[in-house]
Amino acid sequence: MSGGERYWEIDLARGGGAVVTMIVFHSAFDLNFFGVLPLNVSGGFLRMLAYLTASTFIFLVGGVSFTISYARASRRLDGRGLTLKYVRRGLTIFSYGLAITAVTRLFLPNVYIVFGILHFIGIAILLAPFFVRLDPERLIITSIAFLIAGYAASLVSGPWPLLWLGIRPESFASLDYVPLLPPWFGLVLVGMACGHLFYPDGVRGFTLRMAEPAAARPLSILGRHSLLIYFLHQPVILLLIAVLAPDAVTGFS
Repeated sequence: MSGGERYWEIDLARGGGAVVTMIVFHSAFDLNFFGVLPLNVSGGFLRMLAYLTASTFIFLVGGVSFTISYARASRRLDGRGLTLKYVRRGLTIFSYGLAITAVTRLFLPNVYIVFGILHFIGIAILLAPFFVRLDPERLIITSIAFLIAGYAASLVSGPWPLLWLGIRPESFASLDYVPLLPPWFGLVLVGMACGHLFYPDGVRGFTLRMAEPAAARPLSILGRHSLLIYFLHQPVILLLIAVLAPDAVTGFS
């Protein structure tokens, strides 16, 4: 939400509902992956935590925050400038996803990330301007159409070039897979609808009776720097595992 006031409640939700849960899940995943602790990360509570993390992040970043950013940018940029702003942003985030692909392809070739959450956010930002001007009712209807299409895509298998849509080969495996359809872009549209309803024209449309609580500020800071934390948290977790359980890492290598 550059170029204007930040809304602490959104930063708080992003920090507490996405960043913290992301760190918890990835810590559990790494501990299990390296055999430090036998944790079930493919089902139960931890799998639900992973879905909650992705859903919160996509709803807030791709949906609510995008409507605020777009409304503010529309007041100071012409059509070409507005288009270029989100083309650059989308391609930049997608390129970060490609960097993640390269690193995981090098170190984890059997489960490397082909189309993860950063790839998805990049594509979603490129597509979002085509939908953001719809009113909330049409956004909800369109989101339902995407959910139905996503369910249909999940029932079939197909070649690798269709991975980004949610159609994948039967043998496909990846550490992180967030395709466009089932159900993620529909969640972006729901977030846009909520953005229009609660932050019309990029302005908070309701009254908060309190300022940001001091206890919430650490989570808000995490929310404001979620992309940076996304890149840094895994190396930090791996470093801690290497220090505290070196045998697990050397045994894996």
